[in-house]
Order: sequence, then C-alpha cells, then structure tokens
Amino acid sequence: NLTFNAHALIGEDNKTNQMLLSMILEDLGLSYDIANDGVEAISLFIKNKYDIIFMDENMPNMNGIEATNQIRLMEYDEGLEQVPIIAVTANALSQDKERFLAAKMDDYIAKPYTEEDIIKTLKKYLD
Repeated sequence: NLTFNAHALIGEDNKTNQMLLSMILEDLGLSYDIANDGVEAISLFIKNKYDIIFMDENMPNMNGIEATNQIRLMEYDEGLEQVPIIAVTANALSQDKERFLAAKMDDYIAKPYTEEDIIKTLKKYLD
C-alpha cells in the first residue's frame, strides 16, 4: 500500500473540496493542515514546516497566486528550500498554466481531480 511520510498544507476555501483532499491525503499517510484562504495559508506556513502545499487558486481574502508569491518571498528572504506548491484549479486552460508557473507554483491539478491525480503529484514531488 502506497504511503508518504509527509506533512501537507491545503489552501482551500470550499468545505467539500477540503474534505475530499484531506481524505485522499489521509489514505496516503500524510498529515495536513487546512487553510481557508491565502491569509491563513501564509500564517500556517510561518508556523509549520510543509513538504508540499496544495493551493486553490480562487479563495477569498487572498487568492492562491498571491499567497504563493508571499510564501516564495519568505523562502527567499530566509534562504529556505522551496516547498513544492501545486495549484488546484477549475481553470486548466493553457494560459492559466502559464500564470501558475509565472507565480512560481510548481505544478497544477485540475478540478475535479481523482486520487490517482494526487498520487501522481505526490510521487513527482515527494519521492
């Protein structure tokens, strides 16, 4: 059975999507924290160490791209290794992909995603 010994941050404002992703991560042996928006994601990032971050693009208060920019600045300022940040999005058009990569996100998965999509992403960034 495939398991990852890792700690994830889920930046997602939709309760259903939070539940879905947290159930998948639990199945795969990951621990996780949930942020309901970009502001919470940043404050959790400051307090904890994450192996991977799943960042919904479209959140209230601060969206995923802004939160990613803030996280990348903090990593840079403090000389930290960059945590893989995966955009989770309903918009998976090619110009959106360009925007995520320009925001220094590492990758993206489109909603609706499957457990298989999450496993592929985890294998790519955590193995």
